[in-house]
Amino acid sequence: MESISLEDARRVIAAAEDKAHEIGQPMDIAVVDDGGHLRAHVRMDGALIASIHISTNKAYSAIALKMETKNLVELTQPGQPLFGLSDSAGGRIVVFPGGIPLTRGGQIVGAIGVSSGTVEQDQEVADAGAAAF
Repeated sequence: MESISLEDARRVIAAAEDKAHEIGQPMDIAVVDDGGHLRAHVRMDGALIASIHISTNKAYSAIALKMETKNLVELTQPGQPLFGLSDSAGGRIVVFPGGIPLTRGGQIVGAIGVSSGTVEQDQEVADAGAAAF
């Protein structure tokens, strides 16, 4: 299986960083490989320290579950079928927007995770990074 290259990871981060600058929100931006291991990360000036791990875990979640983390919001609410999912995998699963798998030729080869803004801003910046892939 192919995994994301460092060059690709840097391009994804650069596009996400450009979007973060455009909207005026410093971000933590992480890209992981197909195994969920960190490939590249940037913490923009002013981004939240807590978001270093959150951004990495959003990317990990997108790989581990093979879906955008925004798709988990409704499914993980109390009374829903996946309630408690965020407690699995040692607490690494993130169930709110900002994590997106990166695919090539129909295969997931990596993922981006973004954190430090509102959930809408995180998703917007993640979308920009994913679009550059």
